[in-house]
Amino acid sequence: MRNRFYFQPRYFLYWLLLFALGRAAFLLYHWSHTATLSAGALVRTFLYGARLDGSAAAYLCLPVFLLLTAAGWFPRWRATRPLAIYTAIAGTVVALLSTADLELYRAWGFRLDSTPLQYLNTPTEMMASAGSAPLLLLGLVFILLMGIGVALYRWLLTPLPMQPPGFGRLRAFVVGVLYMALLVVPLRGGVQQIPVNQSDVYFSPSQPFANHAAINVPWNVVQSLPLGEMRQNPYDYLPDSTARRAVAQLYLPAPNPAPLQLLRTPRPNVLFIILESFTAKLVGHLGGEEGVTPTLDSLARTGVSFDNLYASGDRSQKGIVALLSGYPNQPATSIIKYPRKTQSLPNLAHTFGRHGYHSAFYYGGELAFANMKSYLLAGGYQRLVDRQDFAQRDQNSKWGAHDHVLLGRLLRDLRHERAPFFVTAFTLSSHEPFDVPMRPRFPGRDEEAQFRNSVAYTDHALGQFLAQARQEAWWPNTLVVLVADHGHPLPHWSAVHDPVKFHIPLVLTGGALAPDAAGRTIKNFGSQTDVAATLLTQLGMPAQEYVWSRNLLAPPPAASPGGFAFYCFTDGFGMITPRGVVMMDNVGRQLIGRAATVPDQQMQQGEAYQQESFADFLRR
Repeated sequence: MRNRFYFQPRYFLYWLLLFALGRAAFLLYHWSHTATLSAGALVRTFLYGARLDGSAAAYLCLPVFLLLTAAGWFPRWRATRPLAIYTAIAGTVVALLSTADLELYRAWGFRLDSTPLQYLNTPTEMMASAGSAPLLLLGLVFILLMGIGVALYRWLLTPLPMQPPGFGRLRAFVVGVLYMALLVVPLRGGVQQIPVNQSDVYFSPSQPFANHAAINVPWNVVQSLPLGEMRQNPYDYLPDSTARRAVAQLYLPAPNPAPLQLLRTPRPNVLFIILESFTAKLVGHLGGEEGVTPTLDSLARTGVSFDNLYASGDRSQKGIVALLSGYPNQPATSIIKYPRKTQSLPNLAHTFGRHGYHSAFYYGGELAFANMKSYLLAGGYQRLVDRQDFAQRDQNSKWGAHDHVLLGRLLRDLRHERAPFFVTAFTLSSHEPFDVPMRPRFPGRDEEAQFRNSVAYTDHALGQFLAQARQEAWWPNTLVVLVADHGHPLPHWSAVHDPVKFHIPLVLTGGALAPDAAGRTIKNFGSQTDVAATLLTQLGMPAQEYVWSRNLLAPPPAASPGGFAFYCFTDGFGMITPRGVVMMDNVGRQLIGRAATVPDQQMQQGEAYQQESFADFLRR
């Protein structure tokens, strides 16, 4: 006979079934990835994922079990209404998180965590970023999850039975306490000494998607909340002394390097333009699609092109820190979230300021987005121009002012800028939702076509800007740096760890380039972090404080012939050299991929770099 004390295990089962349903929805939504899994791997996503599902279910059950324990003192009180209200609220939150995760995973390549909380203070930008999401489909998924949840609740959990006759209050209370005690096992993910964590559900050494599918989204969100500052390094691959020595060797200068001078003037103005999402996949001179970036390709033929540069991370705020501070990214967080830490970083604006340069940063959107404003101000920028500085009629993008508006404002302002200047401009039109004020150059209405057209628009606006800039008085004494903030999964939806996703352009142009620099191609491998030292060395400025940055125009160290590029993603890293790439999953401590030509030394260098760069982050 059913009685109240059968309710607790049924309630626990209810959440397990809902989480399994959410995982099924995730696998169906990402069918192109799911289809690559074997039947065994597909089953294991549910079996391994059950540990985190059980932990999340236990947390959700705790308030209900506590309520039913208290209700044991009142035999006739069924507590039906408060249980239904609590379950409805919790179920709605779970359904919302599961639905949002579907599209965010497609765009970001990792399961939903606390990252979106960084953007809550800029809701307009957050909504613009989601502008390309299939909202109707996501709405239907949310309604379906809610509908199944309600039906399952009615079938499995109603009506809530009365307490059995003759069951005393004390006895009922003791049973309730025992049920709560039993929750400790699934809550911790078992009886092992260390509580369950993300790595416990990783089972595939070669298919990150299978591991990601096993993660429980509500558990992942709560676990990633910034409840306190991390104090221990989770990436302890090697003994500290070994890691330090391996990283130091990567930055040893070559003996008596022959200086490569690209400039015809020692103290030029510097115009530093950061291009949103300019992936090498769409840049012709880097082997990408032809015809999308004719301006950039032309500049590479007449200026200096760095053909093997890789983004350090996969978000704008991470790319900006890497470029302006020469500082590596962190796999599961970003130093820009911690103003106390960013104050300790070097910054090109500070360095140029010490040499008499006037600095400004231009952006058509809101610089409060992702904490960028505090970082830029702490970094020494004397003047910031963002969305609020543009007329309302010029805020013609969901993000703010389109790139032709931004560059037009920049052109007008530079006529009155005191020399020498260090001015940074950050474009935005090639960000989602890719709505640009130009007739489409490439056919199609799918997301890939829209992205391709948005990059073409920014390249066109850049070409118009530079054509007019060459007529300005400041042009002959100005070096222009063109570099992307990060790559992009599009086109062709590169995997989160794929080095192709991180390959980006870096081109130097401008009137300050020496005539013999025209058409020069630099083949050394490097990261965004290396742009700072490369630029400062050309201008004869000290770069010693940029300890994670190296001059790409100098011969590479013996420890890494041809140079190296290190990038990270959530939660792993890649190490690229001319010999190939090695990719590591930090959570499962498993290789994702390794080229047959990659030596063991390169894998150890990647582990050491991950360990030491995060140790530096913790010390800041």
